[in-house]
Amino acid sequence: MEVRVHSISAGFTSRVYLIEGETGVILVDTGMPHHEAQILRKLRSLGHPTLDLIFITHAHQDHCGSAAALRRLTGAPVVIHRADAQAMAQGTMSLGKVRGRGKLLEAFMPLLNPLIRPEPVSADRLLEEGEVLHGGGLEARVLHTPGHTPGSSCLLIEGIAFAGDLLSMLEGPHLQQFFADDWAALPESLHKLQAVGPTWIYTGHGAAPMTGKALQQLQA
Repeated sequence: MEVRVHSISAGFTSRVYLIEGETGVILVDTGMPHHEAQILRKLRSLGHPTLDLIFITHAHQDHCGSAAALRRLTGAPVVIHRADAQAMAQGTMSLGKVRGRGKLLEAFMPLLNPLIRPEPVSADRLLEEGEVLHGGGLEARVLHTPGHTPGSSCLLIEGIAFAGDLLSMLEGPHLQQFFADDWAALPESLHKLQAVGPTWIYTGHGAAPMTGKALQQLQA
């Protein structure tokens, strides 16, 4: 089955992905708040009136910020790993334990929070490791990859991985290096994704996908 991936810039360097199957579209992440119109314009330009499913990789506002609005506008169910569901339902965000340049964002968060706080949204389905999702004629599998947040998860479709903020393509391929709820969990999550061996990996930040070869070369 041919899978077509459409990348959209959705605020704060974040990327969201429309995954087009034979009968419809799955959305991975929703970007910052107030990016729903941009996503819907792209969706309709592809000839699709609505979404089949909204998969959230983790509950940070640059990934779930427009989820509530998109569910209202499309009726598509919003799904997220169980461990991040409460944060999304409360519209809260924790940067976790911050390193390096991430400390600059941490310093400005008290000022930014009132401007970028996402609308709270309760998930329509709480996910666990290994669950299978269907939408758009596609079959997708959930890979739980905690570290960045407790519920951070990848979506696997036909040899393609959507990795959220486990990985980044900003300034080249690398493992998350600025924000983590649990830094010790990140290496295990990286090895878990490497063991799957996807051909292409679409990350939460960075316009170009990561190749499978680049993924295998990453070290924790």
